[in-house]
Order: sequence, then C-alpha cells, then structure tokens
Amino acid sequence: MLAKEIINLNGGPPQAPYIIAEAGVNHEGSMSLARRLIEEAAEAGADAIKFQTYRADSIAVRKSPAYWDLEEEPTTSQHELFSKYDKFWKSEFEQLKNHCDKTGIEFLSTPFDIESAIFLNDLMDAFKISSSDITNKPFIQFMARFGKPFLLSTGASNKNEIEAALGWIDEKKTPTALLHCVLNYPTLDQHANLAMIIDLKKAFPDRVIGYSDHTLPGSMDNLHFAWLMGAQILEKHFTHDKSLTGNDHYHAMDKQDLAIFREKLSRSRSILGVKNKRALDSESSARKNARRSLVTTMSIRSGTTLSAEMLTWKRPASGISPSEIDSVLGRQVTCDLEPDNVLMASHLGDKIK
Repeated sequence: MLAKEIINLNGGPPQAPYIIAEAGVNHEGSMSLARRLIEEAAEAGADAIKFQTYRADSIAVRKSPAYWDLEEEPTTSQHELFSKYDKFWKSEFEQLKNHCDKTGIEFLSTPFDIESAIFLNDLMDAFKISSSDITNKPFIQFMARFGKPFLLSTGASNKNEIEAALGWIDEKKTPTALLHCVLNYPTLDQHANLAMIIDLKKAFPDRVIGYSDHTLPGSMDNLHFAWLMGAQILEKHFTHDKSLTGNDHYHAMDKQDLAIFREKLSRSRSILGVKNKRALDSESSARKNARRSLVTTMSIRSGTTLSAEMLTWKRPASGISPSEIDSVLGRQVTCDLEPDNVLMASHLGDKIK
C-alpha cells in the first residue's frame, strides 16, 4: 500500500500499519550512504523511506537556537547544523527516488521551502508537513495546490492549531492524515503521551491517525503500543548505525530494531485475529461439550407435565439448551425418563422451536 492510499482510507477499517523509515539527513551528504539507508529500510520491512529537503538559509536565520539534546548533538545553532546537511538537492533526490523504485520502497521527502516542494511534487504521491510548519499557512496553502494527500505531524501543537491547518488544507479538499508527535529529540518514554492518539481519533474521526516517534528505540514497544491504540501510520527516524553521535542517529532505529518491531507486529496481528465477534471454528468442541443441557433431577413417567423442580442443567450441550427452558416447562414428556437424563427434543415428541 502507498502513502496516498492509506491516507485516503479516512478512518476506514484497521489496517497493518504503514511504516515510514525517517532517514532525514542521516545520509550526512553521502549518496552511497543514502542508498544504503534505502536498501536497509526495504530489507527490514519499511513501506517508505523519507528524507528531508532544505537549505539552511531558507529554513533558519543565522541566530537560531537549538531545541535538541545538546549532549547528543552539541551544535547550538539550527542554521549551523542545517548547513552541514543541506547538500542534496533536485538531482540527488531524483537519483534517490529512482533507487527507491528499483529497491521496492516508496520514496518520500519533507520539503521545507517552496523550491523543494516544487521539484519534490514530481517525485512523490503524498506530502509530509513537519510539526514545525503546522502554523505555516502560506507554505501549507502552496503545497495544497498540488492536490496530493498530506501527512501532517502535530508535535508541539494544540487542537485549535491542528484545526486551523486542516482548514487551510481542506480549502483544496486534500485528504490528510494526522500524526501524533512529541517535538523533543529524544522524547523520554514518560513524555510520549500515546493516549493523545485516542484523543486525535475522537476529535478527528474522519482522519487516518498515525504516530511519529522520537523516543529511543529500545524494545520498540512505543511503536507497538501506538499501533495497538489505533495508529495506522508509524514513522520513526532510521539510521545505519545508532552509535554515531549527533544529528538524528542517537534516537533512530536501525534495521535490527525494525525487524524486532515487525516480529512483534506479526505476533500481535495473529493474537488480535478477526474483528467481528463470532464463535470460532476452534471453539466448536467447547460449544458441544462445555455448554449445558437441561437434565432431569428425578424419574419422570411418560405423560408427565414438566415443572422447574424436575430439571437442572449440566454439561454437555448434546440435548435441549437451558436457553429454551421457557419452551420446555409445561410440556409433557412422551417416554419414561431416569434421573440425570439429558433432555432431548425427541422426549417431547417434537422439536423445540
């Protein structure tokens, strides 16, 4: 399934989650490393790999303070950090798109300016809007003109800001999925607030809801819990080496982490099973033998009218069900019955209706 297809479900039936490996700029300007990230994300089972497309001069002023963990990424200026990783542009992303197509994984990249949005429009079927741009009305309205579905991250936002952004997008009737997100790098587990997924589903019932995760990968439980709570799109930063310092490596998953999550997901889907409540084939023996039948408590002669004290209920369910007791009381038996006899329809001369 492609991103545009799951966004267009508009709150439809639960699906296997659409998994986005957020490579961001963890390629660090190396085309060979970017290709490796694509290949490892596909190998580990991601549905899409997403990059980030920006120029430092168009995303931040020179004096732009950091908002990340300075112990993990010591660069104190946003502009300075972005300047290290803004080397890929139109040609490079075209090459990465082609490599994604060959590898069998969907290509996505978040644009952070008008120019990148224009050339990425030719490479993608859906647009990602960063949490940082949720209040960027002119930029959102510009991208909405392309008429392509949106993935809108909602980190650091209140519901009125989400509603405003959706209003700008809906002017063009563009399908939009909302991703719960906490805009901390990394996000502590106790700050993940996964319960907000439920609130988003309630507040925006006609939208597909997802989760963009910035917690440390660990056991991958946070992505797992998010899916169990109804997130149909899951995004997490992705790296080839979690031991690398700086940028987004320190809170990213790698292919082993994604494989672990895929295993959890497979087991959970097996455990969750079918959605609609019904008796299962595997329960047929229990239905026959663990349920009860009406059973005689005493000897009863043919022609006797049945009363409540003449009957009890015991296993197995080979006779008349206790659910039919109102149809049985007051009926006459047509043969002699011993105590502890399972009452059958034939003992009453006809079938219970």
